[in-house]
Amino acid sequence: MNRTGEINPATKRSGTVIILIVLAVLLLGGAGFLFYWFRMGEPAKGYYEAAKQGDAEAQYQLGECYYNGNGVRKSFSEAVNWYRKAAEQGHADAQFMFGRCCYHGEGISKDYGVAFEYYRKAAEQDHAKGQCGLGYCYYDGEGVEEDKEEAVKWYRKAAEQGIPEAQNQLAVCLMSGEGVDEDKEEAVKWFRMVAEQGIPQAQSNLGNCYFNGWGVEENKEEAVKWYRKAAEQGNTYAMVALSVCYMLGEGVPVNKTEAIRLLHKSAKLGNPEAQKALKKLGF
Repeated sequence: MNRTGEINPATKRSGTVIILIVLAVLLLGGAGFLFYWFRMGEPAKGYYEAAKQGDAEAQYQLGECYYNGNGVRKSFSEAVNWYRKAAEQGHADAQFMFGRCCYHGEGISKDYGVAFEYYRKAAEQDHAKGQCGLGYCYYDGEGVEEDKEEAVKWYRKAAEQGIPEAQNQLAVCLMSGEGVDEDKEEAVKWFRMVAEQGIPQAQSNLGNCYFNGWGVEENKEEAVKWYRKAAEQGNTYAMVALSVCYMLGEGVPVNKTEAIRLLHKSAKLGNPEAQKALKKLGF
């Protein structure tokens, strides 16, 4: 009431709005509705109702929103909740992402066995990233008995679908003869394919091939080129390799100052090889 004893119309309207909100909360799911209405932005809001009603694609997309913080506060545990719901309905992308979260312990306790099962479910639906994840499990024996041949099989499937990580891993196996007949020339083909996509690990590996003449004619200048590309993207092993080139004058003029700088940078980023090298050099 105001000083004249009359009810303020604005106060009356506010009271009506509050009553309507309370009714909506009671009818549409309590606190969850309040969160949905006031806190959830686009695009998450657009998926919420369909996800609640069991739509697998909406559940997966809502999981993506939580995983990336897109329209909602980032929450791996909420992402896992929605990925799991969609994965249990056979959604391949959700199966991969749920497996990935289990593999890395994002929003859920790390569990290689569960990760393997969901990677397998996705891979059997020809999901390329699921195939790559399955390859990692077989290669390292995580969640399943180690089997390099099976790892190569899945790496190749994913590599042929254009997954750079699988292409690089397939090349590593071909270079070393793990799970497949050694074929350094084919390994170089795959390393080059990935390196040209700007992936530093493959650039460093291709540098090693040129430096040592593995599957390609030895070319120290070309090795330096690829080591430099990888090092500039923060690859610590490429920094060490490039440091060696500067220290010995391999493919580049001798520059010990630059060599030491690269070793310090690599060591600071946690590379044990660089740390050992600096110790031997008295730094």
